[in-house]
Amino acid sequence: MIKEMVCVSCPIGCMLTVELNDNNEVISVKGNTCKRGEQYAVDECTNPVRMLTSTVRVNGGVLPVVPVKTAKPIPKGKMFDCMEVINNTVVDAPIRMGDVLITNICDTGVDIVATNED
Repeated sequence: MIKEMVCVSCPIGCMLTVELNDNNEVISVKGNTCKRGEQYAVDECTNPVRMLTSTVRVNGGVLPVVPVKTAKPIPKGKMFDCMEVINNTVVDAPIRMGDVLITNICDTGVDIVATNED
């Protein structure tokens, strides 16, 4: 199988062509101008991850929500499960930037941290 994608590892945005075998293992990557592009293609085809940004509701704060993000990328397939947990979370003010609001969300080993104060 052939997959085409745009590399987002750097501002160049190379068009990558990835050849996969029947087990979805990467056979070859073409079109990249650097090693980062090759690694991006392999990661994207075998274990895609994403940063997640959202908001969490706050009790007693100046604003009703505080912006949050994952401390590091999480598996793409866990995005909706993580959003369900975030949407059902309410924290009490005060919140400081960098506070861990949810620990180990959906058993990913990744925390949800505040990106602003309230």
